Amino acid sequence: MNKPIRVLVAKVGLDGHDRGAKVIATALRDAGMEVIYTGLRQTPEMVVNAALQEDVDVIGISILSGAHNTVFPKIIELMKAKQMDNVLLIGGGIIPDDDMLALNEQGVAKLFPPGTSTSEIAEYIKCRV
Repeated sequence: MNKPIRVLVAKVGLDGHDRGAKVIATALRDAGMEVIYTGLRQTPEMVVNAALQEDVDVIGISILSGAHNTVFPKIIELMKAKQMDNVLLIGGGIIPDDDMLALNEQGVAKLFPPGTSTSEIAEYIKCRV
């Protein structure tokens, strides 16, 4: 029997809107994954440390605050420092297309815009992990 995919879902920074993150966490759990939700107001350091402690396969960042160009590069830097090359980094939220492309080039595997179906996100994770 295969071990379930472990996903850490996090809200970084001062963004207090977590309904979407909770919907995603529930959908991924319903798709058979183990999900750890960190709650609101996490720092990049807290997220990466939790991911390391929980031995996750995926880190999913929900961000609506506009701080994506600060948050994702910091998380990538911390993941590299901790040699977490085998952990998939994804995210979602309100991120302009040009910023999505730049973040993909820096190491974010996939960014999902608002309106993406939860089944599409779950399928992407299953195919990549």
